[in-house]
Amino acid sequence: MRKKLFGTDGIRGVAGKYPLDDKTVFAIGAALGQSISRSPARPGARPAVLIGMDTRESGPGLAELIAGGLEARGAGIKFAGVLTTPGVAHLTQRGEFDCGIMISASHNPFEDNGVKVFGSSGFKLPDSEEHEIEAAIFSLLEQRVEPKGRKLEIETSAADRYLNHLYDIWPLDRQLDSFRVVVDCANGAASDLAPRLFSHLGVQAEFIGNHPDGRNINRNCGSLHLDRLSDKVIESGADLGIAFDGDADRALFVAENGQTVDGDVVLLLAARHMAERKRLTNHLVVTTLMANMGLDKALRDSGIKMVRTAVGDKYVLEEMLQRDAALGGEQSGHIIFREHATTGDGLLTACALLEILSTNHEPLSKLARRLTVFPQTIKNVRVAHKPPIEDLPLLTEAISDSEKELADRGRVIVRYSGTEPLLRIMVEAEKTADVERHSSRLVQVVEEQLGASRIL
Repeated sequence: MRKKLFGTDGIRGVAGKYPLDDKTVFAIGAALGQSISRSPARPGARPAVLIGMDTRESGPGLAELIAGGLEARGAGIKFAGVLTTPGVAHLTQRGEFDCGIMISASHNPFEDNGVKVFGSSGFKLPDSEEHEIEAAIFSLLEQRVEPKGRKLEIETSAADRYLNHLYDIWPLDRQLDSFRVVVDCANGAASDLAPRLFSHLGVQAEFIGNHPDGRNINRNCGSLHLDRLSDKVIESGADLGIAFDGDADRALFVAENGQTVDGDVVLLLAARHMAERKRLTNHLVVTTLMANMGLDKALRDSGIKMVRTAVGDKYVLEEMLQRDAALGGEQSGHIIFREHATTGDGLLTACALLEILSTNHEPLSKLARRLTVFPQTIKNVRVAHKPPIEDLPLLTEAISDSEKELADRGRVIVRYSGTEPLLRIMVEAEKTADVERHSSRLVQVVEEQLGASRIL
């Protein structure tokens, strides 16, 4: 059964409009309060919830409404203020919390926002729990409960505790002080934390996108807009450019020559680095359907297995836990180092890549050549609704025709975004001409069947 509220990364929408209108957000808090009251992590103690947010102007209001719903069901609340998503996950796992909530829409523009939920383990909720919470939310909405927010005071020590966790992972003897980097904080949750972290490590860092005003998060900056960062890296002669998204659960990179380096390259370099140090359990990397075929080949050449999951770092982590894998992630930059984190962590990933560079004594552009990328395109088609793809016969027939023609020389993946009103068409093949031909044909079929419009 398809979920109606939760996507691949929580509940997301335009702030102030369903499902992020006042009544629904209050109901989300109340439903979560009911859930943790039924199965408390600490029997006999009052349920406790940690709430964090990124820098969007709508964040405080949403946090207060969720807190109001939680309090109405007997939960106590700690408010971390602006913190990264992995910061919330870490503190939830290490603290005395039954649940952690992050108010963020990740890489989306400021008008959007969202609700990400972590269990007491620090892991995102499994689909079964999300279905139960959705049912409770809809039941509460039918009762027409009047929303009432709760005023919140920031617990200032939260950010310090998360940074101390990172300091413990990267002690000062890691020799990172020789690097010159440019860091784009996306005017988001890393805007204060990243300067503090890199200063502590002695990294010579220049920061851009670190002056949030509530409306400039992800605006022409961050992991989706790398042009400015690339120019800055080349102009300054830096060793590396680092770009976070709005909640800093992922990072993408720019090499010293301005070349973009995505999560596939980071996974390959990290896997080899960890394998050499006997830290890659089961000699296995978990990634998603979107990973390039070149990553599979490069890992296989290094004697490392690769397993694919559905898109979403929560699904990557579930597979990692099942297979006891130490490393997993996504092409989009969510990288999970399970020894240290329960979700993707952009700050952690940046430090890991700096260590890899310091060990190899080679520029990132040269290291990135270890991955031979198969030609690939991802075309996003904006849609007004999301009927099951299997109910669109012309599209399923076109997908089947492309798959048969490409055979083992390429792949086709067509799926809806779990966070935006988009249908994503990914085509990968040995030849660029085949990529363009098949992707264009599929976009045309989608536009004909759904009356949609191509935007990327």
